[in-house]
Amino acid sequence: MIDTLKVNTAKTDINTPKVDMKIADTVYLSKGNLNDTPRGDRLHIALFGRRNAGKSSLINAITRQNIAVVSEVAGTTTDPVYKSMEVLPLGPVVFIDTPGIDDVGELGRLRIEKTREVLRKTDIALLVLGCDMVWGDEEGRLVEEFKKRSIPFIIVANQQDKAKNMDARNIYTGKNINMVPENTPIVMTSALTGYGIDKLIEALTKVKKEDDQRLHLIDGIVKEGDLVILVTPIDKAAPKGRLILPQQQVLRDILDNNAMALVVQDSKLEEALKKLPEPPAIVITDSQVFDRVGKILHENILLTSFSIIYARQKGNLKLFYSAVKKIEKLKDGDCILVAEGCTHHRKDDDIGTVKIPTLLKKKTGKKLEFHHVSGGFFEEDLSKYRLVIHCGACMLNKKEMEYRQEHALKSGIPMINYGIILAYLHGILDRVLEPFKKELE
Repeated sequence: MIDTLKVNTAKTDINTPKVDMKIADTVYLSKGNLNDTPRGDRLHIALFGRRNAGKSSLINAITRQNIAVVSEVAGTTTDPVYKSMEVLPLGPVVFIDTPGIDDVGELGRLRIEKTREVLRKTDIALLVLGCDMVWGDEEGRLVEEFKKRSIPFIIVANQQDKAKNMDARNIYTGKNINMVPENTPIVMTSALTGYGIDKLIEALTKVKKEDDQRLHLIDGIVKEGDLVILVTPIDKAAPKGRLILPQQQVLRDILDNNAMALVVQDSKLEEALKKLPEPPAIVITDSQVFDRVGKILHENILLTSFSIIYARQKGNLKLFYSAVKKIEKLKDGDCILVAEGCTHHRKDDDIGTVKIPTLLKKKTGKKLEFHHVSGGFFEEDLSKYRLVIHCGACMLNKKEMEYRQEHALKSGIPMINYGIILAYLHGILDRVLEPFKKELE
């Protein structure tokens, strides 16, 4: 099966601009195959700007594909549009096309709110200006948001073909432009002719390199040559014919770091340990079988879970851990939000809707209420909750998970991770956090 559609940029037609692709000679269009890089691990590049500034056309020019609807009618893009691509040398990315920040009316206000939500997951922002080079309060507010959220951004002076004498320096004559940091890249482009697209991709590549210090899943807990046991239960919740995403990615990270992995079901763990000449460096398990795995392993063998590893990579592990002490303060009638970053068909013993609520009620002896959300939705008003329990966020990018954690913190509502709360409920929390002891001090 072909995983990607390769686009030969040497060929052009009436629908694609004639781009001198010195930087990105090849673009791959993601086909949604299981072998594709998951969206949560892709670089999220969002385009912001006024209506008819050419945001959608710019995406088409960068990707060499007609993936965004283009029209002369203002406000054609009515909802954020996400498109996963492979753009060399950027690698796997998600381009996000957003509605205009100057939309009008009640529907326009709702569209602008959707645009603001995109900021939560944006790794790099492109602030697109049209040929009129208008810079007003809307652009100023966006820049303030970029700075507040530590989002690196590039100003794109688009539609160069409509303004032959356009000079990037003229941007600085606009209102509130003085708030733009001096080192902010400014690139002139034309989505129609392809002018400047190579320079824009080059600028994106430089920004990506500056921000490419992401913590890997097993950093600091697995060394080259280590043997790691991965405990992956195969039950009715497991997808047919494959491992779930966290298990796949941890396994790949182990192999990438020249370590070794032994993958077993929880029912075969004891047998596997007996066959090994020496104990594994660490055991990483599905959090749902903490109780069983903890009883089998000798206390000298390090133990943690896939969910906790993700909590550390995509969020603040210390902050998740601090929420544990809030559990003992829960009272009858308290409402708890259970949030998952993906949507899936829920089984009778689903971890978020059944297992955790059941164990938590039993542990606290309280009559608790639970509210569940999943996917991209996350409630802005958390005031009615006393605790947020969040999944490992394998389907969310780091920016989005950091936003959710920070939002809960500012709202005064503790947020805890699935793996951490399950370890606490099974009485082995200190043990499963031992690999990260120094980070929690």
